[in-house]
Amino acid sequence: MTTFDFDLFVVGGGSAGVRAARMAGQRGARVALAEAGAMGGTCVNVGCIPKKLYSYAAGYAQSFEEAQGYGWSAGEPVFHWERLKAQRAREIGRLNGVYTELLVKAGVQLMSGWASLLDAHTVAVGTRRYTARAILVATGGQPSVPQIPGAEHVMTSDAIFDLTPFPRRLLVVGGGYIACEFASIFQGMGAQVTQLYRGRQVLRGFDDEVRDFIAVQMREHGVALRLQADVAAISRQAQGLQVQLLDGSMVEADAVLYATGRVPKVLGLGLEALGLAQRSDGAIVVNEHYQTSVPSIYAVGDVTARLQLTPVVLAEAMVVVDQLFGPAPGQAPRSLSYELIPTAVFTHPNIATVGWTEAQARERCERVRIYRVDFKPLRHTLSGSRERTLMKLVVDDASDRVVGLHMVGADAGDIVQGFAVAMKAGATKAVFDSTIGIHPTAAEEFVTMREISRF
Repeated sequence: MTTFDFDLFVVGGGSAGVRAARMAGQRGARVALAEAGAMGGTCVNVGCIPKKLYSYAAGYAQSFEEAQGYGWSAGEPVFHWERLKAQRAREIGRLNGVYTELLVKAGVQLMSGWASLLDAHTVAVGTRRYTARAILVATGGQPSVPQIPGAEHVMTSDAIFDLTPFPRRLLVVGGGYIACEFASIFQGMGAQVTQLYRGRQVLRGFDDEVRDFIAVQMREHGVALRLQADVAAISRQAQGLQVQLLDGSMVEADAVLYATGRVPKVLGLGLEALGLAQRSDGAIVVNEHYQTSVPSIYAVGDVTARLQLTPVVLAEAMVVVDQLFGPAPGQAPRSLSYELIPTAVFTHPNIATVGWTEAQARERCERVRIYRVDFKPLRHTLSGSRERTLMKLVVDDASDRVVGLHMVGADAGDIVQGFAVAMKAGATKAVFDSTIGIHPTAAEEFVTMREISRF
């Protein structure tokens, strides 16, 4: 019988890796985890957490302005970028410590350094080699920047949190959720933001009505959004960065952020030598149990390029733990459905969605009913803001089931999370209609929409 150093060796200390290692350790497994950077991965260090903190910071500018409509008067607010950065760094450092402490308490052996796979059961960290019955790859992803003349002058979302000095003119290239979020954030903080996207409309994959609506709202907030536009070259001039576009026009900026997509972080892992199956973009191919083509090696999270959402990768990690070490007492082994996964985009205003877009529903259902409202929220009747809210339900006419729910407006993520539970349970439009709303709230609109907008 082969004896291994560990039952599970986790490569990567991001959300998925930490969850798998901690839960396996708590079930009595001998677990090691190797991480070359700060504990917590993208989400904690350069993703969800710092981005949401900066989104909060950006929102205060709008709140200060709106307060005047409610009888408040105060001096001119002053934003201190360096103070925000220091506060964020302090909080992220605290979270790094929390993650480390959780792993240590679970009995996980931590290793600092880049790990590579030597064979189906062997991992190298530096000059040391370790064997494990199972290996889990959870190295995440990294930003991708196209090779254009002057690419050395651009930055990615990994670096923008500590940008110095604060950019008074920021050019954001991209139309995904990261690009839209940072365009909103820096506009709220006082930068003059131009956003370029080569496509017809931002946020490809979201409901078309949501996409069109948020584009209008972002422009209302001051973002200069230019569609079907892209960069040809970038050069540094005395007045800053000069960006030449494909149409021949020029944009001047103090900083250029490229948010044009992320790719799996697989370079240097040794996957090719193992013959481990990968897609053309490097993503590791896995089955429904997150097992790779090498049976003892598993992969979860962004390195598999499925849904790049922290709650999703946490769920994937738990499927692997149950698969390897059995479920928790009294529970069945977990599986994960990628249907009805809610998500949010922290633009100003926020977006949140769960289920199918209208276009997807029309492809899959014989007939659909669309319910929508577009209104000025009660808050803005006195604030002076022209910001509007969109709420939309997509209903399968045959079953009456609500198959899509979409919102653009304040606190959209918090509102839609609760409705995601109802949709997961199979709620119909009749169930929505019979639910009493909380008045006065925006959320009540989802249970008071009676008039069909269109079939």
